[in-house]
Amino acid sequence: MASHRKPRTRVLASPGSRRTAVGITTAALASVTLLSQSAEAAPRSPRPTVEEVKKNVDDLYRQAEVATQKYNAAKEHAEQRREKVTELQDSAAKRTDKLNASRRELGTYASAQYRTGGMSPTAQLILAKDPQQFADRSHLMERLTGRQQQAVADYQEQQAAAAHERAEAVHSLERLQESQTSLQESKRTVQGKLTEARQLLSRLTAQEKARLAELERKKEEAAKRKADDMARRQAEKERQEHGGDRGGDGGSGGGSTDGSDGSGGSGDSGGGSDDGTSLTKAKKALAFARAQMGKPYVWGATGPNSYDCSGLTQAAWKAAGVNLPRTTWDQVKTGERVATKDLQPGDLVFFFKDISHVGMYIGGGKMIHAPKPGASVRVESIYYMPIYGSIRPA
Repeated sequence: MASHRKPRTRVLASPGSRRTAVGITTAALASVTLLSQSAEAAPRSPRPTVEEVKKNVDDLYRQAEVATQKYNAAKEHAEQRREKVTELQDSAAKRTDKLNASRRELGTYASAQYRTGGMSPTAQLILAKDPQQFADRSHLMERLTGRQQQAVADYQEQQAAAAHERAEAVHSLERLQESQTSLQESKRTVQGKLTEARQLLSRLTAQEKARLAELERKKEEAAKRKADDMARRQAEKERQEHGGDRGGDGGSGGGSTDGSDGSGGSGDSGGGSDDGTSLTKAKKALAFARAQMGKPYVWGATGPNSYDCSGLTQAAWKAAGVNLPRTTWDQVKTGERVATKDLQPGDLVFFFKDISHVGMYIGGGKMIHAPKPGASVRVESIYYMPIYGSIRPA
């Protein structure tokens, strides 16, 4: 019967064993308590202020604009290289036709040699019925041999040229693939920065969004005050230069925005007809830019339904017959450098140390530009952003 009894649980009989068990339990409880206290005591990351969010969003937009210029450059290079590849492929096809023609001519001579059996001139003289006929034939063969040699030379030349063009086409294709890779990388960067900016803005409460709008309003007012000061200075300068006959226009930005202010305004003074031509072109560029007001900013866009900043300035000056490069980094290198105090309507103003933004000056300290994602082409003070420099395209 004893074999069927349920074994009893062993009890820690010794005091030492009991103390060990109690010690383990106490240590475990203490660890849990410490972990709990540590979790409660761990500092939570503070919620960013509205000012910090604004700064971060502005930085992200600017980084996106830098990436947009990289995208524009890569796209332009890709298009140029695609055209080059097409040109090389067409040239290679024509070269192949010439090579085939040379090959056919060589084949004709090879067939003729096969028909004669490669007979030596001595044997042909012995077998000839008429020695004069043999002499005429020999003279003809000498001429044919010269033409055959020229055919061989032509074939070799065409073969070498075809090989060179094929190699150049392969190299251009490789560079095209590199440009396309760079294009995709820049595109991902732009999209990533814009997504991050949208996420930051989406976390704001209604009260924080109102605070953000107030900060933006104050920034615009400060920029507008600087623009008004510049407009007054330009108006005073214009009164001094033209005897007060057009005195009040510069302050409002109205009369000055049509391209009629600045030096050589009549087209006859200063630089003569060249100044008049430049002013006419500036007027056309400004008229085009004004017609785009309200169209959305889209990164990488060159119109006609949307623009990024350099796409707008490029399209505007193209309408005036002046071809500008695609990116801000290249546009800033064209034309004549102009000091901010000497700006005239139509001049291009560039912003930030990285030259990532551009607008077209309209007078009165203001510009037309495509600002950023979520905004449309509009008029704004040139002092809204830190100025890098300015140029006069024509």
